[in-house]
Amino acid sequence: MTARLRLTLRVAMAAALVACAPGCVSRTLGPQLIAVPAPIPSSELSDVTLQVGDQKGGTEALLRAANVLDGLPYRIAFSTFTSGPPQIEALTAGKIDFAITGNTPPVFGAAANSKTRVVSVWDGASAGEQTLVRTDSSITSGRDLKGKTILVAKGSAAHANVLEHLSDAGLKPNDVKLVFLQPADAFSAFANGQGDAWVIWEPYTSQANLRLKVRNIGTAENGYWFGSASINALTDPKRNSALADLLVRYQKAAQWARGNPSEWAEKYAKAVGLDLKVAALAQSHLLRLPIPLDDKVVAAEQRLADLFAAADQIPEAPDFAKWVDRRFNTVLAASGTT
Repeated sequence: MTARLRLTLRVAMAAALVACAPGCVSRTLGPQLIAVPAPIPSSELSDVTLQVGDQKGGTEALLRAANVLDGLPYRIAFSTFTSGPPQIEALTAGKIDFAITGNTPPVFGAAANSKTRVVSVWDGASAGEQTLVRTDSSITSGRDLKGKTILVAKGSAAHANVLEHLSDAGLKPNDVKLVFLQPADAFSAFANGQGDAWVIWEPYTSQANLRLKVRNIGTAENGYWFGSASINALTDPKRNSALADLLVRYQKAAQWARGNPSEWAEKYAKAVGLDLKVAALAQSHLLRLPIPLDDKVVAAEQRLADLFAAADQIPEAPDFAKWVDRRFNTVLAASGTT
């Protein structure tokens, strides 16, 4: 091979690597770093439409109930999804800019090398994520679940709850029988005597406590809810600035809900078509407490990733910290919402 040919090949290979770099991110190496764009004044956001993923009775219902969308300097287009995982997929596909989910969808998203980042967190959902048994059951703790049948939705926050409780009790997933059912089906099955325990979240937890003869043997250790954003939104100066504003408004809405529980329960019940007693009990378990996106939160999510990997629910545990972006911590801390 001539020196000139070797030089030509090296140039060609270098050009190919450069061309591939933006889209060829190896999962083993983690996602690419994202630069934080300079903030844009709110007066220059009138041409921005922030695409926000939602679930019935979720983000939009709370924002409107609290009247915090008044004077919005940009537009918001809400899209309704059935659960968290499809929202993470939509974020990766660039179909939406932001969504709030439970603690598990971001873990599965990171495991799939999603083009998303966790940008905010709220605590206070643990009380509503319960492990229910019948009132006449002999089960009193996680240790008593060995050999038992547990109803749970696969890949959900409840699934994570199960894995944490089993681990704390020195048990493994194969020490129990997990029956994967969506909440409505699980409610019916448990009401008809199937399964020894049911691990579930709100508002199904409150429905079960008010309508069935059940008791709770343990709440979730990880009661976090997360705001996730697409890489596209975080790298766009205007959408990034609009997102910062939206997060502050959501904090104010959550503060309003905590201060006006009866009014929020009525509006939530209407939005989702629930009995008011169920809605009030469910929302009393969902405090949406603002906390910093810090190492403690990341470690809690890393534990879930490790447990899901050990249970063969994901191929390997991602380094969750690489899917976390703390750029809005300062903005939220300075907002005065508590």
